[in-house]
Amino acid sequence: MFDVLVYLYENYWRPDACPDHAQLSRKLSAVGFESDEIEEALHWLDGLALRTDELRPDGTAAAPSAGAVRVYTAEEQELLGEASIGFISFLESAGVLTAPLREMVVDRATAVGSGPLPVEDLKVIVLMVFWSLGEEPDALILDELFVAPEDRLIH
Repeated sequence: MFDVLVYLYENYWRPDACPDHAQLSRKLSAVGFESDEIEEALHWLDGLALRTDELRPDGTAAAPSAGAVRVYTAEEQELLGEASIGFISFLESAGVLTAPLREMVVDRATAVGSGPLPVEDLKVIVLMVFWSLGEEPDALILDELFVAPEDRLIH
């Protein structure tokens, strides 16, 4: 499923640039993706679209109270895993993820249904959340999300 999501991210600017599910399925199949992973990815994207629609027109949702702390349920901890929760916290503390975006990421990550979720898969989910909103994270965050640590150049 994650390979399909990466393909969509790389080939379509926004979700509204994608063709309808039937045509998109045919295109993805023609590129070489298996039908079960296409169906899984399209179902996952439908859930993402629902979460995106819940946001206000300005791309925000009701903000939590000042000083609020996100406590992960036992099920979320099991599905996400320690490393993914740590990465979400890192993105939040860096100002990349607002509370509503964090909740979208957590929702879509737990929708995968098996855990613990590898951080590499979580990075794809974060990219897809931004993609669904028609936004692109800044260059440093894109580097963090796309480039493997061993391939990074240290300046």
